Amino acid sequence: MTARPHPKKKRQAPAEGPERALVRALQQGAPEAYEKLLSDYEDRVYRLAFRFTRNRADAEEVTQNVFLQVFRKIGTFHGESALSSWIYRVTANAALMHLRKRRRKEEPLEDHLPEIENPASAVDGEPPPLLPEDRVLSGEAVRRIDEAVAGLPEDYRAVFVMRDVEGLSNEEVAGALGLKVPAVKSRLHRARLKLRDALAPYFGKEKDHAH
Repeated sequence: MTARPHPKKKRQAPAEGPERALVRALQQGAPEAYEKLLSDYEDRVYRLAFRFTRNRADAEEVTQNVFLQVFRKIGTFHGESALSSWIYRVTANAALMHLRKRRRKEEPLEDHLPEIENPASAVDGEPPPLLPEDRVLSGEAVRRIDEAVAGLPEDYRAVFVMRDVEGLSNEEVAGALGLKVPAVKSRLHRARLKLRDALAPYFGKEKDHAH
């Protein structure tokens, strides 16, 4: 008696992750999906917008614009990047556009930046952070850092905020801002140099007082 071949088991499709499920529900117009999106991302979008604009009213306006754009354009999102990266990109673009509309005249970025004799060296490896991670900062120190960050040119502030404040990777920042990774590293390096120059007098005094 010939043995019957075992029927082939059908391969199960990989389980849909929560992010993909959320995107699909958004694209289908499910009201609970919009509530979930707001719950997950509203605070993050507002925080990033505020870091760019330094103004609560402006940050609220940018946040509203971001979610309007996300709701309108979710059909064009095909998952080439993470949903969070896409939302960060929409936020960064909306915040920068808002700032440029508010600004009366454009100033060249290079006018604000320290000179680097060999710019290529700025992207060799990871530029050093502004302060040691284990440094405990006083309220006054935090205020001074915030003021110095607010004084950075917009495009450099964008890279610094997304990379050093929000903790995104170089690749995520590049994707969000439409830059190459070496350009992200170069701008981050220059932003950190600018901040060091601005903060050196204060932190020098603080160190002297500690002794």
